[in-house]
Amino acid sequence: MAKTMMDLMPEQESLFNILLKDCMVSGEIDQNLYLEYDVKRGLRDSNGKGVLTGLTEISDVEAYDTVGGVKIPAEGRLYYHGINVMDFIKGLNGRRCAFEEASYLLLFGQLPNELQLKEFNSIIHSQMDISRKFSRDVIMKAPSENIMNALQRSVLTLYSYDANPEDISVSNVLLQSINLIAKLPVISAYSYWADQHINKQSSLMLRNPDPEKSIAENILAMLRPSGEYTELEAKVLDVALVLHAEHGGGNNSTFTTHVVTSSGTDTYSAIAAGLSSLKGPRHGGANLKARAMFEEMMKEVKDWTSEEQIADYLRKILNKQAFDGRGLIYGMGHAVYTLSDPREVILKDYARKLAMEKGRMDEYNFYDLVERTAKKVIVENRRTFKPICANVDFYSGLVYDMLQIPSGMFTPLFAISRISGWCAHRLEEIINNGKIIRPAYKYVGTHDEYIPMCDR
Repeated sequence: MAKTMMDLMPEQESLFNILLKDCMVSGEIDQNLYLEYDVKRGLRDSNGKGVLTGLTEISDVEAYDTVGGVKIPAEGRLYYHGINVMDFIKGLNGRRCAFEEASYLLLFGQLPNELQLKEFNSIIHSQMDISRKFSRDVIMKAPSENIMNALQRSVLTLYSYDANPEDISVSNVLLQSINLIAKLPVISAYSYWADQHINKQSSLMLRNPDPEKSIAENILAMLRPSGEYTELEAKVLDVALVLHAEHGGGNNSTFTTHVVTSSGTDTYSAIAAGLSSLKGPRHGGANLKARAMFEEMMKEVKDWTSEEQIADYLRKILNKQAFDGRGLIYGMGHAVYTLSDPREVILKDYARKLAMEKGRMDEYNFYDLVERTAKKVIVENRRTFKPICANVDFYSGLVYDMLQIPSGMFTPLFAISRISGWCAHRLEEIINNGKIIRPAYKYVGTHDEYIPMCDR
């Protein structure tokens, strides 16, 4: 079977190339017009700050302090319903099910007590099972090499397995949300093994989720042939899921969820739209790019302890002479954070602990030196005055690799985490019954006289 949807005859290919040229010319807009009409490209001001498009109580991202009426860069802070995520992580004190606890906070606006968390976990874990019919008819048929596409298809198909898919009452959407939070880890793991079995001819390994285990523990058990993991491994993945669960209403996939929800559509369509957004390499796929960049860098830099060699290679990346030629050091810089990304700070600490357990401190130290060197090189190269910090993608690829998670699951793991935030924002949009989100586009084309077909 052909991998392409359309096979063109030679004469059709020639015609297609002409059409392609016309498409390129037709779609190109004079970039100066964006300045002339003061268009907020990407819904951002000229200084890169996001244009205010809505209100939320779910999470807050802070990167500045105000001193004497002046905003100055500060260590980044991330809040879930007013709770500092750093305090949340520190306060776990070894508790399991941190992601489930964070999901409770995001959905219900408050931290659960012990009994509330236990009851919530019992509901979540009871919903994790995937029916044999769904596994056979949806996941195993036409598996996708990109698991994100498999997730989109599976989530959309869950519509057909729901007795009330079009009911967008708060009560029904909350039930659907809990069900999706529970099932997405299992669908992801099964989709990975379906691709490995059918497209890569490896053994098929579908392990049922264990209701006695946390979501993080189940992910490791379902992805590993042995089903075994250490306590630290489960803890690190649990924390990583918490850190990726939510990041304000303005990130691309969450805003997408708000936009689609505002149209009045069903839950499965809204979440599939969020998945579509997250798949992009500028968003959820950035962790894959960062890990690939490091893998190449570790081959090219002969002395991992040499700041000079690292700086030379980073300059090549910025000058589009190395890696993918785009001039970007993946994992460095953030649209909001200035001095630090709190998610990166936390994940870096757990990456160090995991590297010690795995005997990979040389690699961790290399990452650390690249991080410190990149800050200097970017400032020199870009002549920027805004502080540059590493973002959460910088260490996430290393952490996932040490957890023996296949690279194809990096972005799906992000989705497994972020679905809690998407569902919380979808509920917020429905509860507040806002207008359909409809930003304006300025027409800059021409008004031409219609010419009948016979005269063209």
